[in-house]
Amino acid sequence: MKLLVLADHCEPGLWDYYTAGKTEGVDLILSCGDLDPEYLEFLVTVVNKPLLYVRGNHDGVYDAKPPLGCTCIDGSVYDYQGLRIFGLGGSYRYRSGEDMYTEKQMRRRIWKASGKLFLSGGFDILLTHAPAYGYGDLQNLPHRGFDCFNDLMEQYKPSYMFHGHVHKEYGHFERELIHDSGTRIINCYGHVIKEVNTGAGKFTRAFPGKLKRL
Repeated sequence: MKLLVLADHCEPGLWDYYTAGKTEGVDLILSCGDLDPEYLEFLVTVVNKPLLYVRGNHDGVYDAKPPLGCTCIDGSVYDYQGLRIFGLGGSYRYRSGEDMYTEKQMRRRIWKASGKLFLSGGFDILLTHAPAYGYGDLQNLPHRGFDCFNDLMEQYKPSYMFHGHVHKEYGHFERELIHDSGTRIINCYGHVIKEVNTGAGKFTRAFPGKLKRL
């Protein structure tokens, strides 16, 4: 399955200067957040494929103007033709406002979704806005990653984690990393096109009582 994954920067080449050849063969669009809703609406229309998204820490405009024709999967597992995608939007809390969380709050969000994760048999892709702690994040508080994402990958071992939030121009940018769990982490700033396999991932079903509390 061919994925178009977006984050943080509305690229003129995919908007003002879009041509159909740039997204030829794309089966699914994913957004890691901090993108103009009109940009997402444009892409879901011209590519004519589903677009799933999580919110970034600058997506408060979605409250009044959510991207039409797109599906928010924040806190949910979405199964698209056998590809299971778990969405967790928002960044590390560095001031008051929406779509920002402390480490404890993000852990609680994951725990609340544990029933959905069990019923889906795990997930193949972790779709977030923020990075995981120690994997492509920065030392300043606004761009710190979540350590609970590391625990999540260790427990479920998804094939991929897609995130944004750390921009190329910040000076410390790593497009791809391999997590200790084996998960391939990709910073999707701008856009990334990725071919992935569909079907069951590496997670083995367990009884709810056996699930690790993150």
